[in-house]
Amino acid sequence: MRSDYMLYAVALIFFILTGVVAYYYSTEQQLWIVTTSVLGLAFIGLGYTQRPKPTSKATTSTTKAETTAITIPTPSPPPLAQPTATETVKEEKAEPVIEAQPPTIGLTQVKGVKEKRAAQLKALGINTLEDLAKASASDLGTKLQISPKITGKWIENAKEILNKS
Repeated sequence: MRSDYMLYAVALIFFILTGVVAYYYSTEQQLWIVTTSVLGLAFIGLGYTQRPKPTSKATTSTTKAETTAITIPTPSPPPLAQPTATETVKEEKAEPVIEAQPPTIGLTQVKGVKEKRAAQLKALGINTLEDLAKASASDLGTKLQISPKITGKWIENAKEILNKS
């Protein structure tokens, strides 16, 4: 249950208590009435501060599962003139060209290096496995703010991959 609801419930209890005391003890318990009223207002304020903040779709990052496809209607082309008996209409269908990408030996083949880390390495000037194999573990560790042991394992793995190929 959300914490703001709990705080609102406590405030409601204080207001009910205030009403009960005011009804039964009219003027004898004025301090009690003021105290419970102030506590009720305080808990309403606390509940208001604990409510979830509304999020804007522009400021939140969405994952692939959260994104939805937006279809934009395109205007339909004007109707084509009907071919007459003397005209010959020949339709040619363009075949889609699929370019085959050669298999790349990239930084992501190193165990523990995913796309995000590969992008960070490329930002540091390490674009190939050869660059990674020549890098210093301690320098990479400090630049990426991770343990030099991890970067050392990456460097060793890059050297092994280069030796195999």
